[in-house]
Amino acid sequence: MSHPVSPLAPAAPPNLPALAGIRLATGAAGIRYKDRTDVLLVEMAPGTAVAGVFTKSLTRSAPVDWCKQSLAKGSARALVVNAGNANAFTGKAGEASVERTVKAAAQLLGCATNEVYVASTGVIGEPMADDRLTAALPTLRGQLNDDWAAAARAIMTTDTYPKAVTRTARIDGVEVRLQGIIKGSGMIQPDMATMLGFIFTDAAVAAPALQTLLTRYTPRTFNSITVDSDTSTSDTVLLFATGRAGHAPIADAGDARLGSFRRALEAVMRDLALLVVKDGEGVERLVTLDITGAATERSARRIGLAIANSPLVKTAIAAGDANWGRIVMAVGKSGEKADRDKLSITIGGVAVAKNGARVDSYDEGPVAAHMAGRDIRIGVDVGIGRGKATVWTGDLTHRYIDINGSYRS
Repeated sequence: MSHPVSPLAPAAPPNLPALAGIRLATGAAGIRYKDRTDVLLVEMAPGTAVAGVFTKSLTRSAPVDWCKQSLAKGSARALVVNAGNANAFTGKAGEASVERTVKAAAQLLGCATNEVYVASTGVIGEPMADDRLTAALPTLRGQLNDDWAAAARAIMTTDTYPKAVTRTARIDGVEVRLQGIIKGSGMIQPDMATMLGFIFTDAAVAAPALQTLLTRYTPRTFNSITVDSDTSTSDTVLLFATGRAGHAPIADAGDARLGSFRRALEAVMRDLALLVVKDGEGVERLVTLDITGAATERSARRIGLAIANSPLVKTAIAAGDANWGRIVMAVGKSGEKADRDKLSITIGGVAVAKNGARVDSYDEGPVAAHMAGRDIRIGVDVGIGRGKATVWTGDLTHRYIDINGSYRS
């Protein structure tokens, strides 16, 4: 079932150029969807380094287990992604399905099986028709190209638009490019990464350094978004570096030459995460929660997520209702250290509560006008420390029920 494009979708998708050492192809294997592409094959140049972050779910998928164990090698030659079936909660059959898929891809590309990464998204608990997936691979190998837009479309499930980001940085005066694609719309509160996200760069950065940076920036990007508080069985973010940009290789994440690259990587991760929130199932408003004055950064993030995940807060925002009492409630239930009599709240930059009480001069008019917009900003100062964090979410509309009530039909 198709759904209207999110009102928060970008006016136009970015034009992602070719990236040295990366070729892609998409196809329709009919794994679940009809009349649309549902498989992506990415071929990477020999010597490509890889890093990854994954769901901490105890019911994680077979592809997640495969990718986690393959990271020890630190190199990648291929990525195979399918939409429609998550290959999760499929037991030994799911593991065997992954093994058949990576073996077929490895034979096709002439590489080791642990250089093939796989990711699946879709319905949980149904056997994977991997024969359709592997049957499609030879044709895809013959059609490898530079069509990033098609790649972003092929991995969608309930997404209403393809999601892609591109940025440049400089290393030793050489321009390097970072670009990524991501899918995700529902079952979104990452606990390590988010949905399926794939970031590629032509920079020459060793796998351990890539892993350090990806792990460092995940908490304040992918782990700071939520649509519906549910952590996927399949959450995977992989970062690949082909080393084809032409600068001297870098082995240490702290190397001063990586300054521009580090900033660009965090920006790409944040932009991809925000594209997911803006396409949250049924979402009509982007909500930015700036939490300050908490005991620690981690505490601030948890308070932000408690607010962001509150159905009462989210439905009030959907109705354009500045019901800040619900924000107070969510802070209190977070389980994090807070002082009721020091709590302050702003909505759209307007102070509505200060030091544990409503502001005497509070005029709801400007706040109501802000709540009627698409971009909602809420500030909460806990008043006890210096910890701060930003969390992003969306509102909760009836369309979320419509989408998820018919997900398997």
